[in-house]
Amino acid sequence: MPRAVSDAGPLIHLAQIGKLSLIKKLFNDIAITPEVKGEAFDEGMRLGHADAQAIGEAIDEGWIVVEPVPEGVLAKKLAEGEGISLSDAKTLLLARKGSAEILVDEKSLSDLAKMHGLRIWNTWTILLEGLRRGFVKMPDIASALNELGDKRHKLRNGEAAEILKAAKFIASRR
Repeated sequence: MPRAVSDAGPLIHLAQIGKLSLIKKLFNDIAITPEVKGEAFDEGMRLGHADAQAIGEAIDEGWIVVEPVPEGVLAKKLAEGEGISLSDAKTLLLARKGSAEILVDEKSLSDLAKMHGLRIWNTWTILLEGLRRGFVKMPDIASALNELGDKRHKLRNGEAAEILKAAKFIASRR
């Protein structure tokens, strides 16, 4: 199983649907930057979001590890040069440093990670891989599409149908 570095989005979305532990099954270890912890856990707790508690428990249990990335010139230059946040730059640098796969839902960061040769996972590919490996079932995918797709993840027209079609194909192969 590979190592992964996660941005806040997939952690939050998977926690919202009760599937955060899925990443523990798919990856050896999961690292996040202090900035991602701040967004996914600290801010979520401040706002009273239940998903933040699940993320905090994963950190406490040690299967999500907070790893600092030096503020150095490289992170700042990457952020400025690519028009991304310093937090996103640090997430990308942490993934590159550890030759890790990256968990990210943001298109701009995903595209940049691809340019840096990283393997990208988003909430939907994580769920579909979980389905392929038997960690989740078809009703979990349908529920996630309902909960995340409509309310939080803002899927574009046709994306939900594509995800459901992929899920049905995967389920038919098991």
